[in-house]
Amino acid sequence: MSELSREEIIKQVEKRISLSGKDLSKADLSYTNLKNADFSNTDLSDAHLQNANLEGAKLTGADLTNAFLFGANLKSSDLQGAKLKGANFQDTNLEAANIQKTDMQGLSLFGAHLDEANLAGSNLKGAKLKRASLINANLKEADLRNAHLQRAVLKKADLTKANLKGARLISVDLSNAKIKDAILDDDIE
Repeated sequence: MSELSREEIIKQVEKRISLSGKDLSKADLSYTNLKNADFSNTDLSDAHLQNANLEGAKLTGADLTNAFLFGANLKSSDLQGAKLKGANFQDTNLEAANIQKTDMQGLSLFGAHLDEANLAGSNLKGAKLKRASLINANLKEADLRNAHLQRAVLKKADLTKANLKGARLISVDLSNAKIKDAILDDDIE
């Protein structure tokens, strides 16, 4: 349970006070402006962050287990090393976000905007990326085995040495994508 109320959290963010390491689990921060907030190593498990503005937020090492981030704005945020198991990122804006070397296995990223995001070395095994936009995203050495990428846009994405074995690549746009040494099945549709 969050050690701070919704109002206290918002006031601290407005005053640019770091919330690093705080227990904000189960906090309802939906529809709030949390731009550039420092939530590094913060417990945001089971938090409700629907449509929250987290642009530029520092979430390195944060625990977002089972957090609900539907429609949230995480543009240019830093999620490296965050715990994301069970989090819902459907229709979330993750443009230019740093999510490298992060475990995103099985996450719901339906319709997410990941253009220019850094996902290098991340585990996206079984992730649901249907209709996701990954234009110019860095997916070098990412594990995308069994990922659901139907109708995803991967234009100019860097998939160098990425593992796409068993990934659903139906109607995927891979135009100008770098796929050197990527592990692919033979039946891309």
